[in-house]
Amino acid sequence: MNNLTFGFAMCGSFCTFSKAINQLKDIAKAGYDILPIMSQNAYSTDTRFGKAGDFIDEVEDICNKKIISSIVDAEPIGPKKLVDLMIVAPCTGNTMAKIANGITDTTVTMAVKSTLRIGLPVLLAPATNDALAASAQNIAKLLNTKNIYFVPMKQDNPIKKPTSVVSDFSLILPSALSALEGKQIQPILL
Repeated sequence: MNNLTFGFAMCGSFCTFSKAINQLKDIAKAGYDILPIMSQNAYSTDTRFGKAGDFIDEVEDICNKKIISSIVDAEPIGPKKLVDLMIVAPCTGNTMAKIANGITDTTVTMAVKSTLRIGLPVLLAPATNDALAASAQNIAKLLNTKNIYFVPMKQDNPIKKPTSVVSDFSLILPSALSALEGKQIQPILL
């Protein structure tokens, strides 16, 4: 078993939940302890991709822990050093904008702030339809932010959704291990 604990925060890019959960399983199988976190939307919204309760049950079963789903419960993550690294997967454009601009009004943004304030790495796995449009400026800002790292990403459907980008979720664990060494896995753009 590894002695590292990863925070794993999920935002509302529901179409990528199955990919994120598969990586959560791989991280657990590799022996890492996982602290699960969900945004309010991820925790409470039923979509065509699945029911919130089913996702909650699956994540809590994989992690053997209750999901942190409130700002109040996310705040102590940093001060109590509950994690060695925070992963946000999927990370929506909305969440990236808030992180880039210092807005802390959700469970996930509080988990990130709490982790960053004690100098620990945060790994973002973007999944957003506007990454190459409105979110591009926030991605650029975050690329220049200390202790923020990215899971490599690419356009997921350049013809039908030309500004949409999704990270290669299979690279979450290698990206996390690289971030723990203070390195950004390359290439960022696939």
